[in-house]
Amino acid sequence: MDVLTVFLLALLWDILFGEPPALVHPVVWFGRIAGFLDGRWARKGPLPDFLAGTLTALLVVAFALVLSLIPSCLPFPLNYALMVYLLKSSFAIRSLHEHVARTVTEDIEEKRKAASMIVSRNTDPLDEAHLNSASVESLAENLNDSVIAPLFYFLLFGLPGALIYRAVNTLDAMLGYRNERYEFFGKFSARLDDVLNFIPARLTVLLYLPFGGRKVLRHCRLARFKLNSDKPIAAMSAVLGVWLEKPGVYRFPGRAPGNEDIRRALRVYWLVVVEWVGVVTVLLLTGVVPCLSP
Repeated sequence: MDVLTVFLLALLWDILFGEPPALVHPVVWFGRIAGFLDGRWARKGPLPDFLAGTLTALLVVAFALVLSLIPSCLPFPLNYALMVYLLKSSFAIRSLHEHVARTVTEDIEEKRKAASMIVSRNTDPLDEAHLNSASVESLAENLNDSVIAPLFYFLLFGLPGALIYRAVNTLDAMLGYRNERYEFFGKFSARLDDVLNFIPARLTVLLYLPFGGRKVLRHCRLARFKLNSDKPIAAMSAVLGVWLEKPGVYRFPGRAPGNEDIRRALRVYWLVVVEWVGVVTVLLLTGVVPCLSP
């Protein structure tokens, strides 16, 4: 019951207050450590860059592990309070909704600006339909990265699992690019993120099944472009019946997405979140998972 209480309090915090200030947000700390080490390393070639990038990733992961163990060193009730805070920092339900909801506008430039805040691609050349697609894709992908996966690893390994996952996901978001600067420096981070997301990405697809049935499975059979990230996007495309496309990378069939489809995607998002929260609550309540106590 103690772990369940921590989870429910963290969930309540997220719904009521959203994200902590950047100054005291552990995920921001992960990014700043990675950015500092990245900026200090002058690229020297494939092998040195790979080793330096691997060391960078391991240092950030080690920091996340140490951070997650601090509550166990504190007296009651500080240990529970800090565990609630750190667990909440590992997932982001409310803020993801808020960021995507800002893209629901008839003003194309406002939409472009809002979309640029949640996707890595250049939004300047995108038309309205592709901007809508980018918003829905980001929602679907981040449903896995920011909700399903961190709580999946919390179930398995407690707070260390949740924070280490978020550290790796942050590393991938910052360093996991296939370009000259990060091809080797970010390779370890990218591959580690692939490994950690393999099961959660497919679990996310299963959570879509009550809302899209066999169509979800048919769309996911088309998701052969990426190891993990295209699976939740394919599932969302199936449920909404709209095409979702990252030009030159993937495209899932359907009609062109509009503003109303972003609203529908947000409703589907909340249905999946409630479904997953219910699963996590039942598993914690019954004690059938090896989640660590504070």
